[in-house]
Amino acid sequence: MPLPKPPAQRAALLSAEDFEAQAAPRALKKTLKTPPAAEPAVPPVAEFYDAPSPGAAVQARPVAAPQPAVVAPPPEPRPRRARKPAHEGPPKLFVLDTNVLMHDPTSLFRFDEHDVYLPMITLEELDNHKKGMSEVARNARQVSRDLDALATDTSSLEPTAGIPLAKTGHREAGGKLFFQTQLRNIQLPAGLPEGKADNQILGVVQSLRDEHKGQRNVVLVSKDINMRIKARALGLDAEDYRNDKTLDDVDLLYTGVLPLPSDFWDRHGKTMESWQQGGHTFYRIAGPLVPALLINQFVYLEIPGAAPLYARVTEITGKTAVLKTLREYTHQKNAVWGVTARNREQNFALNLLMDPECDFLTLTGTAGTGKTLMTLAAGLAQVMDERRYTEIIVTRVTVPVGEDIGFLPGTEEEKMSPWMGALDDNLEVLARSDNSAGEWGRAATNDLVRSKIKIKSMNFMRGRTFLNKFVIIDEAQNLTPKQMKTLITRAGPGTKIVCLGNLAQIDTPYLTEGSSGLTYAVDRFKGWPHSGHVMLARGERSRLADFASEVL
Repeated sequence: MPLPKPPAQRAALLSAEDFEAQAAPRALKKTLKTPPAAEPAVPPVAEFYDAPSPGAAVQARPVAAPQPAVVAPPPEPRPRRARKPAHEGPPKLFVLDTNVLMHDPTSLFRFDEHDVYLPMITLEELDNHKKGMSEVARNARQVSRDLDALATDTSSLEPTAGIPLAKTGHREAGGKLFFQTQLRNIQLPAGLPEGKADNQILGVVQSLRDEHKGQRNVVLVSKDINMRIKARALGLDAEDYRNDKTLDDVDLLYTGVLPLPSDFWDRHGKTMESWQQGGHTFYRIAGPLVPALLINQFVYLEIPGAAPLYARVTEITGKTAVLKTLREYTHQKNAVWGVTARNREQNFALNLLMDPECDFLTLTGTAGTGKTLMTLAAGLAQVMDERRYTEIIVTRVTVPVGEDIGFLPGTEEEKMSPWMGALDDNLEVLARSDNSAGEWGRAATNDLVRSKIKIKSMNFMRGRTFLNKFVIIDEAQNLTPKQMKTLITRAGPGTKIVCLGNLAQIDTPYLTEGSSGLTYAVDRFKGWPHSGHVMLARGERSRLADFASEVL
């Protein structure tokens, strides 16, 4: 509030209005970034008054009334910034092949701001594949339900206007869905039969390209390699469906192991704290390496002439991390069911397998790295000796390498026995490790061990809950991300799940190293305090197997 002007004459007093205005509570002011342009600012001018004559009457100068306080108006809300599209120019028109929809039922909503076009032959093929209980049939039915939800209440829309893909709640989809509503003039080379579904889709893509020539690109999306080759031979744009891939390059997959630089102690040893607890040494470090660490990640430092360091990251708090030294399973006194680690990565894996706080574990590696043997030995030790789990459950995907042998007779376990040859081989190795018992003792142990191992099929996992079980998922590289989620969510209290696989041996059609369920699980679970991952690097099966895995 501005002050009143000073009195013009000596011994003059403030008026009552000015006095009350100064005593009143002041209104809150808000600082204005820009001064209001109401009146131009006038520089202060000094005023001089002549002293009155002795006979003159004293007149009080009128005092200006105080101005009210200026309160800034509330700021206007900032407009929401629209998301910048990743693609410059007009949106593309993607024509989807049937195998894309059957491979990923949510593929309709994964093309950002671009539009999606479905030929009628694609809908016909979806209808032909919707029957059955296979994964492909379930995906076809899911796509049909999504299309039905999108096509509901579209009677007022023009067929050529398109249906917004964000209509059913998928906000990430900013494009539209177009159906083929008219017969197109298809002109393919004479050598291609028009009755084949793939050739009809190619004809639709060619017709759309001619229609939108110079306006926007028309791209065919297919999981079929030969389909893409034929499209490119005809001069059409064709791409693989890449949104199902967790990683574009499998070399970027998290390994679970990080080698420390040689100057690690020089850069992190000044502020380091160390203590011992429970037979382990703990190091609290702070330095430039901490942001690159993850929970349950293994680190090692091997310098010639110095004691090696093998540790696991157990805690990350702010800019500090806690490293915990490992238990040496390479020594015979720490053997697990008669099995000892033969290299550094096997020692890391056994530390996770024997840790009760690790609920989910993934082991990857080439053939002969000891994945199944170590896992089975750790499971038997914790079921038979420590009584931590009640039994071992083994399952795997029944995808044959060659021709299938047809239906198998017997119970569920008898039908699964041909797929569990690796389990029998490793049980035979573990049974031979007990040299103190005689032939009868080993036979009794064999029967007891087999009574604690249950072989289950993946086809009957839906709705089950495993309580205090040690679950082994063998050949997990052949699982899709949806199947992997179905199996992992079966875990109940006290259950440990171990996934084993070799990403170089995928037998499931349309599944690659980047889109495998094993890659998906490794990438999503990294850094979780109750999970771990180790990529086994060196084979220990035999010199023949090691040489064959390198040169063949």
